[in-house]
Amino acid sequence: MSEKLASYAMNPKKSRGRLYKDYDLGFRDEFKRDLNRISNCASFRRLECKTQVFINNKGDHHRTRLTHSLEVAQVGRVIAGALDLSNDLTEILCLAHDLGHPPFGHKGENSLNKMLKAHGGFNHNVHSLKLLTELEEKYIAFNGLNLTWETLEGLVKHNGPLLGKYSTKVKYSLDYILQHNEKHNLELDKFPSLEAQVSSVADDIAYNCHDLDDALNAKLFSMDDLYGANIFNDIIDEVRKLGEHSEMRRIIHEMVRRLTNRLVEDVISNSRKKIKVLGIKTFKDVQNCDCFIIDFSKEGQALIDNIAAFLWEKLHKNEKLTKTTRETEKLIEDLYQIYFENPTLLPRKWCKRLDKDRNNLPMIISDYIAGMTDRFAIRAHQICNSEYRDT
Repeated sequence: MSEKLASYAMNPKKSRGRLYKDYDLGFRDEFKRDLNRISNCASFRRLECKTQVFINNKGDHHRTRLTHSLEVAQVGRVIAGALDLSNDLTEILCLAHDLGHPPFGHKGENSLNKMLKAHGGFNHNVHSLKLLTELEEKYIAFNGLNLTWETLEGLVKHNGPLLGKYSTKVKYSLDYILQHNEKHNLELDKFPSLEAQVSSVADDIAYNCHDLDDALNAKLFSMDDLYGANIFNDIIDEVRKLGEHSEMRRIIHEMVRRLTNRLVEDVISNSRKKIKVLGIKTFKDVQNCDCFIIDFSKEGQALIDNIAAFLWEKLHKNEKLTKTTRETEKLIEDLYQIYFENPTLLPRKWCKRLDKDRNNLPMIISDYIAGMTDRFAIRAHQICNSEYRDT
């Protein structure tokens, strides 16, 4: 049975199609095809061993970039279902939103951005598009995954328009996106689909809630520290009363579950109101709106902002974490410099790319490093250091 779709939802039967003519047996709709392609691509599998917050070798129970993406998709599907949006497209965008992340999370991204400063910088959102339209090599007829317009539009613009009056202020080069846009116009000056907007807010909910979970279980701060911040003490009081004699791990899980539910309910309620007040009837109405429609209420936004501020101080600035992240930043910079000074250490496939474009060495190195998992980057650094010393 097909899902019920609102008039403003993205309908796979009305897809604008793909850049290249593509063969299909006809028993799946266009979004289900994209969902299969994303979940079966190498970039998605590599997320299993890429950092979310804690380095991948620091514990089996911490979130990785893959499990984070799965949790974002779970939250996204709940919101999309409540608003009669496309569950499949929402799930695609949630699963794919972090494909372009290099090893070691945002610290790895910062390092690549630093090394590519003279060449437009590095941004994981731009790299996600590059992976899905060029670097993934599965098909004989084309590079990339040949995804639908709706998937690529939502992926590129899930944080808002990139051009025009309402564009978000980006501090990185849009060159690759602009080049692709010439072939496949993604209407970069307009707001994205509601499904893309859901993926953005689902990301905020998922990472703030699961970062609390991971950090509490890692004992980087305590429940008393969290209670002292007075962010959602009513939930903590409820859970402590309910689980007076329960193990701490159960109390933490129950608190995170209730917090997640509160944030999800807030987004659904507020977004329904905005859809009605703004008179949203079609996708064109969504595109031409002057604001995000899927969003928190003022109270919900204050809650998520306060959680993020607490986590910044207690988690991301924690010395136990920052010591490791400083080491990983240096590792990425060292690895980049070694390949730059001795490109013959790159694998044969990447050397062939270099033979075709000698002037593009910085971007070729960046593309290669960005595809590494945490453990592959650590091993590559060890091997390259050994071989580099012998050259």
